[in-house]
Amino acid sequence: MSKSKGSIFEKIQLFMEEKILPVATVIGNQKHMAAIRDGMTLLIPLTIIGGFAMILAIPPIPAGIEATNFFFKFLIAWQNWAAAWSTTLLIPYYLTIGIISIYVVMGISYQLARSYKLNAINNMVAATFIFLCVSAYPNNDLVFSISQLGASSMFAGILIALAVVEINRLFTKYNICIKLPDSVPPNVAAPFNVLIPTIANVILFLVLNSICISTIGGGLPTLIYSLIQPLLSAAGTLPSILVINFLMTTFWFFGIHGANMVSVVTSPITTAALALNAQAYATGEALPAIFAGAVNSVFGNWITYTAFLIIMLFMCKSAQMKSIGKVATVPTMFNINEPMIFGIPTVLNILTYIPLIICSMINFATAYILMDMGILGRFFTTLPFTVPGPLQAFLATMDWKTIPVWFILLAVDVIICMPFIKLYDKQLLAAENKEAEA
Repeated sequence: MSKSKGSIFEKIQLFMEEKILPVATVIGNQKHMAAIRDGMTLLIPLTIIGGFAMILAIPPIPAGIEATNFFFKFLIAWQNWAAAWSTTLLIPYYLTIGIISIYVVMGISYQLARSYKLNAINNMVAATFIFLCVSAYPNNDLVFSISQLGASSMFAGILIALAVVEINRLFTKYNICIKLPDSVPPNVAAPFNVLIPTIANVILFLVLNSICISTIGGGLPTLIYSLIQPLLSAAGTLPSILVINFLMTTFWFFGIHGANMVSVVTSPITTAALALNAQAYATGEALPAIFAGAVNSVFGNWITYTAFLIIMLFMCKSAQMKSIGKVATVPTMFNINEPMIFGIPTVLNILTYIPLIICSMINFATAYILMDMGILGRFFTTLPFTVPGPLQAFLATMDWKTIPVWFILLAVDVIICMPFIKLYDKQLLAAENKEAEA
């Protein structure tokens, strides 16, 4: 790289570090945004359990197959077993993804209260109680549907969790609470400290909920969902996601953790979309969302880093690229790309940045279009991020066609990345030879 180009990138990096990184850090560390991000992370084990339960209970077996071979016999046996035990098998799904809003409220309220150094457990209980008051109101038979606590109520849960903790904090700040003598044990006194603010929250949210019911025919969650729906639709369009991918890859180029920077905004959207898809899958309806779960990672630069690895192992000649390829083989197979990010490195490396940008656009655009056309299934469950890409694509969609598409995109990425990586390898090899001759 010439001195002038290096100077340009150094100036851009300095600008990113001085202007962009502080803003991104402030957004990422802002208490409410951080509470949403960290609270949503707590849902991952539950969504994995619920997703596996749903796969077991509703196997993706086409109608009309006959027991003509061992595999078809296995599928038919699985289908019969699932039909006999579906009620039991679906319990984990209904009590995880089916009522995901409850866990959203619990996670976010706990994290926000803890950031304020309030009693996190008591605030979490209070926020969950208030959410149930406005979302799980029973009908005349004193029965409510779990759909009232599903994905459509998730954004109401986020706002209620934040609001309840903020109101509790204000009451605590101005000492509008019951103070017991110091001789009373803290675990006994703590619930009384939130009693008055909880009563105020109950009154406030019941009044707001009643106003919503009388004016629009639905409660507060219905109003919030109707207001947020246009934003969700806009965020799930292909141009929006490609912009997100561009920003994420660019952050990584300048040494900033791109996934962390964008997850504050994208995690609530993809989690809500995943829950909606899971609900549709469980009821046999068409899955509504494409930008759901880990689709952007599975059909994104996870493929490109695998292409990098193939080129490094079989086509590169420099000692650095060969050694990094060997070290990074196992981590890359399980979607851990840091050995290559910091080993190649990809930071401030234009010869890796360009193919990463191009491939991320091609990979996701291809998957998006195929899903939009109904050729590929959509993501409806979450798996551990270390599940290899093609296997994760299949298990998250239960569509076998995702596997050949993943490998076709891998082949395309290898072709696109090859000239860039080989050029970089040539530069490294020349530098190594020059150093050896010195």
